[in-house]
Order: sequence, then structure tokens, then C-alpha cells
Amino acid sequence: MSVFELHPQLQQDSFSVGHFDLCELRLINDSQYPWCILVPKRLDIREVYQLNSADQQQLQIESCYLAEQLAVLYNADKMNIAAIGNVVPQLHIHHIVRFRQDKAWPAPVWGKYPAIPYSDSHRTETLKRLQQQLKVCTEIT
Repeated sequence: MSVFELHPQLQQDSFSVGHFDLCELRLINDSQYPWCILVPKRLDIREVYQLNSADQQQLQIESCYLAEQLAVLYNADKMNIAAIGNVVPQLHIHHIVRFRQDKAWPAPVWGKYPAIPYSDSHRTETLKRLQQQLKVCTEIT
């Protein structure tokens, strides 16, 4: 029996926030933008259509919930949501909080500026805020 494993690049580029029923929730290590990803805990999935119907519906529910909660928490001007996967093939859905005053606005954030990693204290504070707002399970499921 195979067990879900997070792609090494996603592991390197992000921090665990917690888990929803279907997805692992992670914070991208770029303090310029509140930026999370949802990663369905399924094996060998590259595209949303490869999930079964129930998982597709659950992904939509978790994505909408995450987007709404991030928008509220950060008073977003816009939520950018995308599944690109050109570099990391494992299905993961980006949820990026955007502000008219952020340095990349209105362009996409990918490759626009080098990432600025979180300091230890800022990362701890951000993870705590996200966990409280999102009510995610912080234990491995």
C-alpha cells in the first residue's frame, strides 16, 4: 500500500499549516504575499480531472473555503487561484492574497521578484494566525 508523499520541491518551498479532509495546506516561504497551497493527499495526481468526482467536489469546497478565509483575514483586493504545475507535477492549487499596493500588482507573482523568506518569528505568527482562522487539523491525518 502506497502512502501519500509531498513532492520534495513543495516540502522545501513551504511550511505545513495543517490538513483538511482532502488536502494538506501549506504556506509558501515568501513573506511578500500571503500565499498558500492546497495539495490533495492522493497518489500520482497531476490534474484536477484525475481526482474522482467526490474528491473533485471536496477540492472545490476546500479551495473556496480557503480563498474566502484568506480574503477576510488579510482584507484582500483580489485572490489569485491557480494550478500551474509546470515545475512541480504533483497537483497543488495556489491561493495568493493580492493587494493593489503589492510590489507585483497587477502582474502575476511567479518569477516577478525573488522570494523573501519568512523570519522565524514572522513564520510562527503567520502559521498561528492561519491555523486559528482556518480551523485546520494540525495533526497528521
